[in-house]
Amino acid sequence: MTLVRVDSAARTLTGPDGAAIACTIGRSGACAADAKREGDGMTPLGAWPVRCVLFRPGRSMPPPGTTLPWRWIGDDDGWSDDPADPAYNRPVRHPYGFSAERLVRDDGLYDIIVVLGHNDAPPVPGAGSAIFLHCSAGDKPTEGCLAIPAERLAVLVAQLAPGDMVEIV
Repeated sequence: MTLVRVDSAARTLTGPDGAAIACTIGRSGACAADAKREGDGMTPLGAWPVRCVLFRPGRSMPPPGTTLPWRWIGDDDGWSDDPADPAYNRPVRHPYGFSAERLVRDDGLYDIIVVLGHNDAPPVPGAGSAIFLHCSAGDKPTEGCLAIPAERLAVLVAQLAPGDMVEIV
């Protein structure tokens, strides 16, 4: 098992190769996982399993050696962020009857998405959704996710395997 460590105070992510990468976190900082709430802009502290990777066709592709489960995303892909939705914190298809984030974005942030296992076994409504490791936009904070430059994320994805964890401290 590989452990990716994120130092939320230093804003660094250290991958399996030991290289420290500048990392952005939530606009409101980090919080204990049990204090995380939908829409608070906080990144939840804790160790989260790496579930899978999502790639946007034409903007990214699985790097050679990728062993994580992965799939392409399309224009109708979304992620439920509505605590009233029975599919809260799960992938959904647009159009959708509840609030759901669109995974295809013009800004490139979701060209590569590593889905982390925060609040998913099972999801607790309102305890936070769509906690991803995704592409960064310079030093712009996220809505609660982790983000690193796309080139570095592609290298990291090739180093990860099923069963690996991301620990946020």
